Amino acid sequence: MLNVVLLEPEIPHNTGAIGRTCALTNTKLHLIEPLGFSLEEKHLRRCGLDYWPLVNLEVHRDFSSFMEKYGQGRFFFATTKAKRLYDEPRYQDGDFIVFGKETKGLPEEILSAYEDNLIKIPMIPEIQRSLNLSNSCSIILYEALRQLTFPFLKR
Repeated sequence: MLNVVLLEPEIPHNTGAIGRTCALTNTKLHLIEPLGFSLEEKHLRRCGLDYWPLVNLEVHRDFSSFMEKYGQGRFFFATTKAKRLYDEPRYQDGDFIVFGKETKGLPEEILSAYEDNLIKIPMIPEIQRSLNLSNSCSIILYEALRQLTFPFLKR
């Protein structure tokens, strides 16, 4: 099972949509506090629709406690500051794909500590913004799932 990690997500619509994607792909969702919303918020539930109860969800009080529990895993950190494209790693079952908050991305201390594990989605250089968080998550997650031949499919 793959793992999607949202570090301090701020927008409930994005987290709801990502939760729905995780439920439908048998991917575990990790949320690292502080969150910019309540997990009981109606916008979160509306975006997740009736899938939200099906999300394999784990909430962590901060990045340190998350790494204390899962630090031995394989991690990929999505950022516009990476040199390596998201389709270059050979993903494995159990990998963690980490995304930063919508307004600031991942903090510099994480980027520098995990420099060899940074990945990005290619975009035109003229626009210094990035894709929506839920879109970015879907793009990278589905590449990892494709490489693993969509393990949730019954063939």
